[in-house]
Amino acid sequence: MVLGVVAAGCAKAPDQRGLDLTASAPPLQAYQPVDTLATASIGNRAVSVTNQPLPPRIFTKGNLAGRTLTVGSADEITLLPGEVILTFDDGPRPGKTEAILDTLDAFGVGATFMMLGRAAERHPDLAQLVAARGHAIGTHTYDHANLADMSNAEATAEIAAGEAAVAEALGHPPSPFFRFPYLAQTGFLRTSLVQSDIVVLDVDIDSKDYYGDTPAKVMERTLARIEARGRGIVLFHDIHARTVVMLPEFLGELERRGYQVVRLAAKPRGIFGREVITAQSPVPASSFLRLN
Repeated sequence: MVLGVVAAGCAKAPDQRGLDLTASAPPLQAYQPVDTLATASIGNRAVSVTNQPLPPRIFTKGNLAGRTLTVGSADEITLLPGEVILTFDDGPRPGKTEAILDTLDAFGVGATFMMLGRAAERHPDLAQLVAARGHAIGTHTYDHANLADMSNAEATAEIAAGEAAVAEALGHPPSPFFRFPYLAQTGFLRTSLVQSDIVVLDVDIDSKDYYGDTPAKVMERTLARIEARGRGIVLFHDIHARTVVMLPEFLGELERRGYQVVRLAAKPRGIFGREVITAQSPVPASSFLRLN
């Protein structure tokens, strides 16, 4: 009787539904996902933007035309390998600027023209033509002065005069892009410009087309510097015949080597616009509208 009790105690009692809880569980089956479109990207390591492939070329006249980069500061000018920005200083210049615009149109690429106030003042029709062709227009002082040799007040006035003259020629404000003549700057001037929401354009590849070299030499030097850096802002001048002659072959070679030309555009500043650096006297406080 005791053994019977023990034996009964060792037996595995079924649960209330009559199921044997001691039965072996069936082997686990491999999970078969139903949604075959599920992505496998989650958990992959991030790839540096500079190591990612260039964006696809869509709706361009050729392989050379790249993306449009909209910036509000120099820090936002970030280029991928194989990307260049074309800039032209010191214009506009009759007989030169028009030819450069035609070449840029032929390749379907955009550029940024850093105009002198004096030149735009003399040739407003050319300044307006550059804008009408869809290129960005920045400023380069009024008279190409070396700002580092001037007082802060004089340099500020020179910058303001250049912007005012270009705005007058265009009939509207230029893009808030500025380049120091001779790349000569001071900490005070650069800080003042940045605080006035002006994008200071530096130079990565100097073509030195202002040297008395042949067009072939200018192209060879510029391409070599681009290849060495792999990307960057290129400095040309739309006032030299050698640049006009060189540009078609240069752009064709860029295209053959797989480069892309990035358009530069200014980031909108909102409904109130941006501050403008100026040397004019401040408006008296009494002239402001007071709301009570």
